[in-house]
Amino acid sequence: MGRAFEFRKARKMKRWSAMSKAFTRIGKDIVMAVKEGGPDPDANSRLRAVIQNAKAVNMPKDNVERAIKRASDKSQGDYKEVVFEGYAPHGIAVLVETATDNNTRTVANVRSYFNKCDGSLGTSGSVVFMFDHTCNFRINAEGLDPEELELEFIDFGAEEVFADDDGILIYAPFESFGAIQAELEARNIEILSSGFERIPQVTKALTPEQAEDVEKLLEKLEEDDDVQNVYHTMEESTEE
Repeated sequence: MGRAFEFRKARKMKRWSAMSKAFTRIGKDIVMAVKEGGPDPDANSRLRAVIQNAKAVNMPKDNVERAIKRASDKSQGDYKEVVFEGYAPHGIAVLVETATDNNTRTVANVRSYFNKCDGSLGTSGSVVFMFDHTCNFRINAEGLDPEELELEFIDFGAEEVFADDDGILIYAPFESFGAIQAELEARNIEILSSGFERIPQVTKALTPEQAEDVEKLLEKLEEDDDVQNVYHTMEESTEE
């Protein structure tokens, strides 16, 4: 198995753990998708992807429809996607993806978390090069063979395809999202969820005590309502 498989396995229970947090993230994604391409999922591929993700975390259909309606209102503010880069204690690179309607607040909060946890907020480009920006799709595995699928989707950018308990996962570079989404839909293959991740190119092993120092920062970041995702170069256990 490749890096994407190990990355996914290590983070399996850490992402989307709190249902309310997941709904908040999806809500912001809906606003950004509607503002970008309109409220009709049939004509807005980004919104279709967000609705699939909403189903994957069991977000009620009524919640999704209300979010789309609110996002269609011209008085509804938009969210700006901002990426922060820095270092946690012990030389661990940290990348923070946010969606904010108040950049001043978000910058102040993120900087305070780094400062309070003995980290340092860096400048743009300081750590992003340490991560591969990838897209991923989880699809219904029924009637499909991962190895055959990988061969068929190489031409569309797929780099790694593997099965787990919840379906088949396809990983590819960030830029391949549109091509793969279009081909899956053209083949009527059910997309259960999709998204983007940043996979560290190299990870660093820490002692349990050092890891605890880093976790303090990661927890503060992940609890912030403006934060969508947090990535880092600390080696994580892949034990189930």
